[in-house]
Amino acid sequence: MDIGTAVAEQRGLVNALFDQLRHDGLDEPGVTRDPYGAGEQRAHATVTEAARRLGLRIEHDAAANLYMTLPGRDPAARRVVIGSHLDSVPHGGNFDGAAGVVAGLAAAAALQRLGITLDCDLTVMGIRAEESIWFQVSYIGSRGALGTLPDGALDVRRVDTGRTLAEHIAECGGDPEALRSGRRFLDPAQLQAYIELHIEQAPSLAAAGRPVAICTGIPGNFRYPDARIEGSHDHVGLPRRFRRDAAMAGAEFAMALDRVWEEHEAQGIPMACTIGRFYTDAASHGLTIVPGAFNFSLDVRAYDEAVLADLDRRVDAIIAGIEQRRGVRFHRGPKARAAVGQVDQSMKAVLEQGASALGIPVLQLGSPASHDAAAFAATGVPMGMIFIRNENGSHNPHEAMEIDDFMTGVSLMTWYLSQQFARLLAH
Repeated sequence: MDIGTAVAEQRGLVNALFDQLRHDGLDEPGVTRDPYGAGEQRAHATVTEAARRLGLRIEHDAAANLYMTLPGRDPAARRVVIGSHLDSVPHGGNFDGAAGVVAGLAAAAALQRLGITLDCDLTVMGIRAEESIWFQVSYIGSRGALGTLPDGALDVRRVDTGRTLAEHIAECGGDPEALRSGRRFLDPAQLQAYIELHIEQAPSLAAAGRPVAICTGIPGNFRYPDARIEGSHDHVGLPRRFRRDAAMAGAEFAMALDRVWEEHEAQGIPMACTIGRFYTDAASHGLTIVPGAFNFSLDVRAYDEAVLADLDRRVDAIIAGIEQRRGVRFHRGPKARAAVGQVDQSMKAVLEQGASALGIPVLQLGSPASHDAAAFAATGVPMGMIFIRNENGSHNPHEAMEIDDFMTGVSLMTWYLSQQFARLLAH
């Protein structure tokens, strides 16, 4: 039996899992699998049951991440991890994140069907709390597993419940105090590779007519989740020269950042900046009041650490100029940071070989979004990613991944595992 046939036989497993995961998080429109909440808990229970039926070993760590392991020939050998997250944004799509976990289970099942035993353990990881919209901290589950959670992360509060991350983790069976002490479940030195399959989050593959892409890199970022501009609330008739208008300062800041992005685009340097929140203070704004307070959030990302550092300096300079010109004060609040995710070039090359061997037309594609894979790369674990065509982007109910494309990606992943880490069992 060849790899394509063995993977195709897992279509029933794949469809059943996606159907149940949709049911687990159904929240019209779309799905809501809230991290360390009921939606994510149900999803973890669903994939745990599927893993048990495949005979995989089940484990959890202090961050309540899920590990589903297909034992290899040498249990002492460094393991390979296939992973992604099971949480979603509010009213999101069913495939973002979950596709990577389902792909890992399908690949493990295909290896079993082929009679292939890897030389090392293969662990499919259901990662917690990747979507930073909830706690405004990146890569909570993966960094919890690797012992790299940033200081103070356990004390941040979920935006809807107001309860701390530590409280939510404990409620879901984790051990926040172990995380505070720096205990880690995954030692990067004991990992051979991390591979993640994910739907594409822009329509590049659809535009190119290709089912699959091989990732070339994941952007790093710096973020200000809760920034504020302080000016002065004044009468609408106040002449401009006396005003300390926080809203106009915010507008100037946004347009200055857009010009920076335009400059980089013209130079062929990929980056992105997003102001997700942008509003005056509802308790005090009004038609005839000069706004004295303005709130915003900022996410700036790039694929090169030097570019990211330069953007950080540019933001500092823009803010300093606006403060001086307009007599306002920027209070940026806590700053979050995530490193650029460097793809392992040897993994990328082998995936390219696999695509050629299987006759899969692929693109080389930089990720527009952040992924748990970057947290692994930051600790030195060789990392690679496969993207699946998805015309309508993600973080919305209209994700358009086709199961045929998904199965093609699983075939490429299975080929990679069988070529890199396996010997055929004698029958």
